[in-house]
Order: sequence, then structure tokens, then C-alpha cells
Amino acid sequence: MQLTKAEEQIMHILWILERGTVQDILKEFGDNKPARTTVSTILNILESKEFVLHETTGRVNIYYPLISKEKYSKNQLSGLIKNYFNGSFSSMISFFAKENNLSVEEMDKIIQETKEFYNEEIE
Repeated sequence: MQLTKAEEQIMHILWILERGTVQDILKEFGDNKPARTTVSTILNILESKEFVLHETTGRVNIYYPLISKEKYSKNQLSGLIKNYFNGSFSSMISFFAKENNLSVEEMDKIIQETKEFYNEEIE
């Protein structure tokens, strides 16, 4: 399932914190804080999408991710390959190599790291 930019931003914070209240999440934004109600609304949406759960302690909700950053990243990469590169990992590598003028060594490193990430052979 695809998350919005705002949802992903909250998830990245929760992956770092592992557990946190709305106030904890707001602190991570620094000077550019969204409204407390905005963060609460996004957390409720993430909960309905089954990305986040919460425990209530007194009057405070403590949120934690249900999906790991690695699993989400893997799903997003798979979707990217499927939707934009006709399911071909090599087409994606070729695209990025051309766009970023990658060397053969850099391409080999990307392929090796991706194989390790997926823990399986990639075409």
C-alpha cells in the first residue's frame, strides 16, 4: 500500500523513535512543526491502514510501527520496478545508470546490495 508524503514522514519518525507520543513526534520536526491535530489525524489514518498501532497509558497514546522500514522499502521498490520498469530490475538499473552516469563498479555495487537486500537472485 502506498503512503502519502505526510504519512511517510510520520512513519520515518516512528521508525527512528520505535515508540512515541504525538508530542514526541512533533519534537522531531524541529522548527517546522505541523499542528498537533495534523499529526494526530495522520496517525489515525496510519492506524486504519494498519501501519501503526497505539497503546493508551492514562490519557496518552503511545504509537509504534507495525511494519518495519525494511519491509516498506522492499514493497515500494518492488512496486517501482513493476509499475515503471515492466517488472525488470535490470531496466531500472540501466535507467539509473544512464541518468546518473554510473560507473560499472557503481552498478555492480547496486546490484550486489539489492541482491543482499532481497536475499535472492535478481534478473
